[in-house]
Amino acid sequence: MNAELFKTEFIHRFVPAPQGAPDQARTLVLLHGTGGNENDLLQLGRSLAPDANLLSPRGRVSEHGMPRFFRRLAEGVFDEKDLIGRTHELAEFIGQAAAHYGIAPDRLTALGFSNGANIAASLLLLRPEVLSGAILWRAMVPLVPDQSPDLTERKILLTSGTNDPILPLENARRLAGMFRDAGAQIDHKIIPAGHQLTEYDIDFTRAWLKKN
Repeated sequence: MNAELFKTEFIHRFVPAPQGAPDQARTLVLLHGTGGNENDLLQLGRSLAPDANLLSPRGRVSEHGMPRFFRRLAEGVFDEKDLIGRTHELAEFIGQAAAHYGIAPDRLTALGFSNGANIAASLLLLRPEVLSGAILWRAMVPLVPDQSPDLTERKILLTSGTNDPILPLENARRLAGMFRDAGAQIDHKIIPAGHQLTEYDIDFTRAWLKKN
């Protein structure tokens, strides 16, 4: 698929499912962490979901040359106005990409790490119609919406590290509670790890994808 034919400000990659029509497959929306890009999670995404489409945008905010999906004021302190605007911007991109590439708009699962997981969480809270589910590696509460979304039938996997120096475990538990109160089917895995991904995350994610 030629992304250049798709007029969008998001640099991105789209890799269709290896077999069958794209509209028959699940699509993983891959959202990198700070300093990553649209290529970072492609190989891992394919390993986790061999039969899925992969849609991978690059964050449009630069922090000292490192791509991010939204601005922050300090470690763990987000620019909420920018976050809200960037969340809606990403939601519009995902909808347009689904139409352009012919993928099922009701079979979109975000897979995000750190900054990517946080904007995926924000999508669920502000634009729940965009995603059918999400895999959130090291996410924290991105914001508290004015009105709780209806996340009925949304399936979410959240993995958090017990020794994460960036993300307090209590904050991750609070996020899981917000999703649960909104009606989502939330599976929160707490693992012996820091902020970086581990084999626990990969194993839990692979098993979760097979069930969901």
